[in-house]
Amino acid sequence: MSSEGIPIAVIRSSPHLKRRVEVDDIMRNVVYALLPICLFAVIEFGISSLALILTCVLACVITEHLFCWWGGRESTITDYSIIITGILLALTLPPGFPLWMAVVGSVVSVTLGKLVFGGLGFNVFNPALVGRAFLQASFPVAITTWTPSFAPARFSEFIPTTWTVPFTTPPEIGEWMTRVAADGFSGATPLALHKFGQITTDIGPLFTGQTAGSAGETSSLLIIICGAYLIVRRMMDWRIPAGMLGSAALMSLVFHLYDSEAYANPMFMLFSGGLMLGAVFMASDMVASPVTPLGIWIYGAFMGAITIIIRNWGGLPDGVMYAILLGNALSPIISHLTQPRIYGELKRKTAS
Repeated sequence: MSSEGIPIAVIRSSPHLKRRVEVDDIMRNVVYALLPICLFAVIEFGISSLALILTCVLACVITEHLFCWWGGRESTITDYSIIITGILLALTLPPGFPLWMAVVGSVVSVTLGKLVFGGLGFNVFNPALVGRAFLQASFPVAITTWTPSFAPARFSEFIPTTWTVPFTTPPEIGEWMTRVAADGFSGATPLALHKFGQITTDIGPLFTGQTAGSAGETSSLLIIICGAYLIVRRMMDWRIPAGMLGSAALMSLVFHLYDSEAYANPMFMLFSGGLMLGAVFMASDMVASPVTPLGIWIYGAFMGAITIIIRNWGGLPDGVMYAILLGNALSPIISHLTQPRIYGELKRKTAS
């Protein structure tokens, strides 16, 4: 107010910050949101899952600290981002995945997925998925060896493949699964059962997390709740998972209506595999996603569509990892093409 009582409008240059939120605060809250998923992974798959999560996190932290020390830079392990990388990598792996392979994947996630681009804020791809893609190409058998959920002996003994010696063939777990698994376990995930056997799993077990799969992908309900926590705290852009899940649901609905026997229904597609975990916690990576409002919707819709295309016609049961990595690669182009016009700017006339 002026001395005459007239309101004064103060004009400042952008950016206009509404609240002060540090990167560390966001990363720490993402860790908080992932902890219930980690806990459920341990409850569902036992001590092997716990060992896998701890191994990936520890390997990621040590790798980043050593590379910072080697480069003469201050260690960045206190910003929590590297903990997220370790947790996400572990949650995308089978619970009985050999720990030495998990260490290799963790090193690749940190070096090729993050540090080679300059560290936090500069990575082009989601670091955890870079490590997961490397493991998929290097150890295809180990990364597709699944174990039953809620096995009776999961807290008293490790899955035999957990302690595989480096560069040796993992032990056969058929006898172990026969001894600890419930009757009828086929050693396949719901997506594999549908793709190769046209067997559709009931929605209930998929939604609540009572199926075989990667350590952290089975309970869609829990993932939604944990993602909602970040959305309420305004630490995640809800449009990315909404766009990805909405696109996947719409596309799978079209195919299901066309041929219900060959193509699964939308609910099965949404709650099976790594779609929910990928859409909520990986596709929403702030660094690797577009910055424009329209670009965010295009980005999410693209990844959802690619996921369904790979699931229906690709050689792999699931395509979430490749869909997100492709989306990351296209993110700068999407941002560039969807830049809003500056207020007052006239369209540039093309030369005749």
